[in-house]
Amino acid sequence: MSKTIEKVMLDAMELPPTLRAFMAEQLIESLDTEDVPELSIKWKKEIHRRSQNVDRGLAALHSAEKVFKKAFASLA
Repeated sequence: MSKTIEKVMLDAMELPPTLRAFMAEQLIESLDTEDVPELSIKWKKEIHRRSQNVDRGLAALHSAEKVFKKAFASLA
């Protein structure tokens, strides 16, 4: 590991946990931006429709814990 990376890591580790989490999130998101195709207008409209349904209380929402539990159970 280069000295610069070591210095950045040591400096980052001195930040409060919430800032370290924010920094980590930003770094991870930066990895996902290469060659990402633009969403079609059809998908954008669907996302907007679903968001409106959530905002209006018309969508059935489930906790991530419940969804993952069901998904893992289906794999067994």
